[in-house]
Amino acid sequence: MKTFEVTKDMIKDYQPEKPISDEEAEKIARELDEKIKENKRSIFNILAHLKALKRYMLDKDVRWIRKSVVIAAIIYFITPVDLMPDVAPIVGFLDDIGIISWTIRFLGREIKNYY
Repeated sequence: MKTFEVTKDMIKDYQPEKPISDEEAEKIARELDEKIKENKRSIFNILAHLKALKRYMLDKDVRWIRKSVVIAAIIYFITPVDLMPDVAPIVGFLDDIGIISWTIRFLGREIKNYY
């Protein structure tokens, strides 16, 4: 599998209105590359969770009411209308975290069979 690598040209292309030196671009590219390598496992974990959720939602044996709770949680998470606006730092995401946590608890052990 080919790995993604950030280059200084990518950094320079991303910030055309703010010219930066080659050295700065190279430093930023190295830092981003390190962060990507550090977080690669987290990205694959998220993908595994999404695949399990997809299999769960496509299973004909799962009752529609359980599926509708998952869909409602996803809609709440992605819509800008919240109990606490997301523009408020940290506090704005607490309601989203609460909804996602509650949904995970709601699904419980039921979703483990889909991994």
